[in-house]
Order: sequence, then structure tokens, then C-alpha cells
Amino acid sequence: MAPSRNDTAVSAWRPSVPGVVEVFHAHFTEYAYPMHVHEAWTLLIVDDGAVRYDLERHQHGTPLDTVSLLPPHVPHNGAPATPLGFRKRVVYLDSSRLSDDLIGAAVDTPDLRDPLLRHRVGQLHTALARPGEELEAESRLTFVAERLVRRLRPRPAATARPDGPAPARRLRELLDERTVEGLSLEEAGRLLDAHPAHLVRAFSGAYGIAPHQYLNSRRVERARGLLLAGARPAEAAVGTGFYDQAHLTRHFRRLVGVTPGRYRSSSR
Repeated sequence: MAPSRNDTAVSAWRPSVPGVVEVFHAHFTEYAYPMHVHEAWTLLIVDDGAVRYDLERHQHGTPLDTVSLLPPHVPHNGAPATPLGFRKRVVYLDSSRLSDDLIGAAVDTPDLRDPLLRHRVGQLHTALARPGEELEAESRLTFVAERLVRRLRPRPAATARPDGPAPARRLRELLDERTVEGLSLEEAGRLLDAHPAHLVRAFSGAYGIAPHQYLNSRRVERARGLLLAGARPAEAAVGTGFYDQAHLTRHFRRLVGVTPGRYRSSSR
């Protein structure tokens, strides 16, 4: 959505995450959106204030505990529902994540009161805001999309696949082979002929750690070797697949307890 008037504070970017068209964070005070449409799905959460909007001639709102999902090609508008406006976070998704056959259900129920979904969408935005965390963002988006589909298209519980630990082991082997260059869940799903959500669930169940956490720990392990060999932190970051030195530092300090620079200077 694009505001029609008055002051705004916005941040927008397109991350390298399959299925994500755009991420849009904004704090708006006084304005109203005219009726308009998007080609993508609009997944919206409001952190402060509230939004009031019309969709298919019915009025809806977005209190703090709600996740709003506005379907593509369906006109809607928007206006603040509180005197101080609102602060929102939006991720626009293409049809690879949510198919067009869900549009009707989303028109009927665009506002979902689902605390777990709300929490997961917040986690997704945190990952999307961090360069280099594309695998984590893709993992979190997979579960968000899966829950959205489940809410919009209820179906009987499926019988568990008798795969055992094979998918988890094969994904771990792929991550070991691609530690530096990385691997998206979409590509892993194609290579292993498995749904990304199934891969994440199988991997986490088998090893007690999510795929993105496993990959980052392997990269930190390699960075430690490079630092002990005399590499500078920036060189170690590039050589192990991290986005930049800050990305390496964040995960290195979390796993080792000190920054890469301090770790390097302490070596003998």
C-alpha cells in the first residue's frame, strides 16, 4: 500500500528469499489509502495502533493480536483507527507461497486471531531484516505459509510419512557440502524431492537444531580455524560464507562468547 499524504517513516527492501516480493516496514500517522490492489499477497501485522480497511465492501480491522492476510487482485483501502496512527510490518508474497485458490477464503476471513502465527510472523521479520540470514528467513516463512494454508484450507491430519531420519541426514549432507556457498530450502526441496517444511521439521527433530542454526555453526567452526591461522575477521567472514564481518561477529559471539577479533588476538 502507498500512502496518499502526510509524513511517513518507511523502510522497504527485497530480500533474496524465494517467494518474497518485498518487505515493507512503516510508521504512519495521518493519511488514508485509496482503494487499490496488489499482485502479491499482503501479510500484515501491526505493532502499534490499528488499521481499519475495507475489503470486498466489508470493513475489517487489525488489533495487535491479529495477522491480516489480504489476497492479490482484490481491491482494498486503509486508514488509521487510532489518533496516533499505526506502525506496521508487511511482507508481500508471491503465488509460490500461497496459491490463488486461497483467495476466496482470504476474502472471507482476512484477519486471523492466531497468537502462534503472530509470533512466527514477527520472527520472520526479524530474520528478514538481517542480511545473511536468508536460510533462517526461508525456514520461518515456510512454517508461516504452512500455517496460513492450514487456516484457510482446513484438511484432515495427514498420515506421517515413513521416511525416518533419511531426509534429515540427506539435508545435513547437503549443508556440509555447501557450507560456504549456502543452500536455500527451495533448492534442497528440489534436490531431495521433499517439501521444505517437511525437511525443516525432520532436520530439527533429528538433530535438535534448525537447518539455519546448523549452517551458521559450521561456518563459525570454519571461521575459528581461519582466525587461528592468522586471517583477519573480514577475511574469515568472506571465506566462510557470512554476508559480512558484522554477520560473522553476531554469530561468532553467540557461539564462542567473544568477538572474532578478540578470539584472533588471544591465539598463540
